[in-house]
Amino acid sequence: MSYLTLKDINKIYPNGYHAVHNFNLEIDRGEFIVFVGPSGCGKSTTLRMIAGLEDISNGEFLINGVRANEMGPREREVAMVFQSYALYPQMTVFDNIAFGLTLQGVDEEVIEEKVKKTAAILGLTDYLDRLPRALSGGQRQRVAIGRAIIRRVGVFLMDEPLSNLDAKQRVTMRSEIAQIHRETGATTIYVTHDQTEAMTLADRIVVMKDGYVQQVGTPYDLYHNPVNVFVAGFIGEPPMNFIRAAVKGGKIPFGSNTLDVAARLGERAKEYEGREIVFGFRPEAIELGQAAGAYHVTAGVELTEMLGDNTNVYITAGEDKAILKVDPHDTPEIDSEIVFSIPFGEVYLFDGETENIIAREPVQSVK
Repeated sequence: MSYLTLKDINKIYPNGYHAVHNFNLEIDRGEFIVFVGPSGCGKSTTLRMIAGLEDISNGEFLINGVRANEMGPREREVAMVFQSYALYPQMTVFDNIAFGLTLQGVDEEVIEEKVKKTAAILGLTDYLDRLPRALSGGQRQRVAIGRAIIRRVGVFLMDEPLSNLDAKQRVTMRSEIAQIHRETGATTIYVTHDQTEAMTLADRIVVMKDGYVQQVGTPYDLYHNPVNVFVAGFIGEPPMNFIRAAVKGGKIPFGSNTLDVAARLGERAKEYEGREIVFGFRPEAIELGQAAGAYHVTAGVELTEMLGDNTNVYITAGEDKAILKVDPHDTPEIDSEIVFSIPFGEVYLFDGETENIIAREPVQSVK
């Protein structure tokens, strides 16, 4: 039996706005689940329904097989870390971390022992006597996390906890959150709009759009086997390139190039003759030059971005544009003409109307 079960969960506000549609998910004990998607997609609302901070309009939420819809937040044994640190400014780090246990009337000696253990895990031992205003943003976020994990509840809920940090702090805190999860073994549900956070932290990712779940899977599966254009474009940095074109004679145009997609479509080639498809490929999947077993494309270089370990090359082919990711030693000149290859096995074809995947050689998950 799954630890947490969400069955056909819906959230409809009094004004009629339908924020979450038929959300279904089963979560095992100890899993790290990430809800990801653009602002307004329903991920934070779903998290708040799990926490008991929002009522569930329709559907059923189970904890260990027991219906929890009517339970209050405290009965659900969840701890939540918010986007804002929500620390008490007049309290020391020690008192902020201990606050929940103090409210429960836990013995002072037990509180002191638990706070020191939690502070050691979070690297806060030297800061226990300080007030929040004397801490950096990353340290404040660690205090907020410490206040949650000290309670040893069954589920940790994190709502965009790193969004107020700078880029360097986010990288550091990502690794710290992953380490905390390994040490505590707690079930964690984490909300973010940042696909990099989702890919680096999650056991499984739930991709949402407009209140609907688009796909659930491991980071590997979502990257290699997206079910539609939205997931394919949301997961991966830079995002997947998409070329929209109608199929004619089993081929589509890509600038002045003609790409034969009939073999990729297989038995569905006749079905899509004259219809629009979306031809997708990832920037990092290409090779410069003409490689065997690949489509060959001639394009002009519009812009290059040197990033150290790689270069992003912005190209144009007629009215079509794309981004290529190449070795920095192979960076082409701006305004030059290049030929690059897209391996057949790295091509994704989507229905132009539904935007669902229609042709792709599935990549098996890694164990």
